[in-house]
Amino acid sequence: MSSETLNTAGAFSQAKDLKNRILFTILILIIYRLGTYVPLAGIDPSALKEIMSSSQKGLLGMFNMFSGGAVTRMAIFALGIMPYISSAIIVQLLTGVSDYFKNLKEQGEIGRKKITQITRYGTVLIACLQGYGVSVGLENAGNLVIEPGLYFRIITTISLVAGTTFLMWLGEQITLRGVGNGISLIIFSGIVAEIPRALASTFELGRTGALSALMIVGIFILVILTVLFIVFFERAMRKILINYPKRQVGNKMYGGESSHLPLKINTAGVIPAIFASALLLLPITISNFGFTESDTFLKISSMFTQGQPLYMLLYASGIIFFSFFYTSIVFNPKETAENLRKYGGYIPGIRPGERTAEYIEMILIRLTTVGSLYLTFVCLMPEFLIAKYPIPFYLGGTSILIVVVVAMDTVTQVQTRLMSSQYESLIKKTKFGK
Repeated sequence: MSSETLNTAGAFSQAKDLKNRILFTILILIIYRLGTYVPLAGIDPSALKEIMSSSQKGLLGMFNMFSGGAVTRMAIFALGIMPYISSAIIVQLLTGVSDYFKNLKEQGEIGRKKITQITRYGTVLIACLQGYGVSVGLENAGNLVIEPGLYFRIITTISLVAGTTFLMWLGEQITLRGVGNGISLIIFSGIVAEIPRALASTFELGRTGALSALMIVGIFILVILTVLFIVFFERAMRKILINYPKRQVGNKMYGGESSHLPLKINTAGVIPAIFASALLLLPITISNFGFTESDTFLKISSMFTQGQPLYMLLYASGIIFFSFFYTSIVFNPKETAENLRKYGGYIPGIRPGERTAEYIEMILIRLTTVGSLYLTFVCLMPEFLIAKYPIPFYLGGTSILIVVVVAMDTVTQVQTRLMSSQYESLIKKTKFGK
């Protein structure tokens, strides 16, 4: 074991706050996983199993992935966290076009709290609409519901809305009192928990002859290459050289140093894939489950399956759009240029101020173009394989992307908190030493 590893382990053992945050996060995720096994009332389990076993493609498979398998068990968490994500998308879009939301964003912490509250109300509203749609769809599924009627619809809608609201609260608790990235970690844990089942079903397909041994080996090689590809692009960045002029204060000279402004190729992270998936799931809640006999819904549902042109086009367009949209929200070239000018920094060969902002924006657009194409490639390429072969949805590009990116972000946050605790202990030792 290297000395660096020993130092890290020793620092971790002394970071009590970080340990408490990790334990709290694990506890919350365990509660979430237990909730995915609490079934809705009034549903025949045997009929549900029969229907779900033949309906794991298209948007239903995606919905099930984001809910951590709760859809196949028709649990109280069947809607998952997607209503919250859909509400967040709507609020983010309104922030770009509405003066009211723009003013809220400019108000700082107070405005952020109001936007969060509006997002919560939107989550409950969307969950009510989707919950009622699910209850109607369940009733139209033949003998699935034991006693259909108004009472079943009300109880099912309340249960699903309560489940989503509780998940939203759990995600916020992880963000505040855990290691951060609450919503992403809930989606991450749901996918990771179902991956062993997906692997087992893949091997079962090989045993029954549905998939050849060569195909299974090829799938796992593709998964490994996809992970390496994602890690490479997530670590890749463009460093812009920043120079600071020398200045004299008294008899001493300060400045004259150089640093870099790092710009990631994929600034938006995993958000575009999640947002694009949420938009695909939002409009046709009933047809997602394949419970209706309507020819119109059946035609719409058939278009939203892996390999279908409409599905691929909408998914790719959503990923590209949200890559640019979210990047424009989290990174402001004008603000960055103004901060550089304020502290005397400049890019060699570029005039400070507006020209610097235009230069940074030009580079950011190029990077985001490459990043959005990378996300589209990772998310869509495995979908053609899933459409052609009976491969579990959890081995698709979207799920692998979420798992890898969220894991990398979580490790980075843990390391940041670990360094922070080390600095705090060092400062305390210095004070006591005096």
